[in-house]
Amino acid sequence: MKATGIVRRIDDLGRIVIPKEIRRTLRIREGDPLEIFTEKDGEVIFKKYSPIGELAPYAMEYAETLARFLGCTCAVCDRDSIIAAAGAAKRELSERRLSPEMEELMSENRTFRREREADRLPVTDADERRLAAAAAPISTMGDVIGAVIMLSSDEKPFPEDSDYKVICAAAGFISRHMET
Repeated sequence: MKATGIVRRIDDLGRIVIPKEIRRTLRIREGDPLEIFTEKDGEVIFKKYSPIGELAPYAMEYAETLARFLGCTCAVCDRDSIIAAAGAAKRELSERRLSPEMEELMSENRTFRREREADRLPVTDADERRLAAAAAPISTMGDVIGAVIMLSSDEKPFPEDSDYKVICAAAGFISRHMET
């Protein structure tokens, strides 16, 4: 654990403010769920909660099935990073942080379909070459909690209509699964 040197008091309602610089660094947004852990020595630990992260093995199987069916790299992500990836770029994507553009797409609850060379949606913040061909948000009760992504490749830079529909259906299926 890393000490920050920041001290905050608990107010009369039991609240504590997480400093802006820590929220920015850890990409904690207003309304994000935090899981609370306690240690025997009195430590209280807050951890960003990812409902999609709870389904990591299931998400991996789903990504593998999509990658085999579509013939390209596919991924399932939460609001911050790739949870599961399958296909040629699996190693480069696994557990990488999402690009600001991908985060913005999800915050606007929009789908994406690459139709022209100029349409550029980087998937991760570490690699501008990995572009989305199609992406659809996973949402529960109106809140976007992740996305299903099909990546562009040299062989398949643009998704076909059926590819786009499969990605949207996959996101819809996971959304329904998360609500039950």
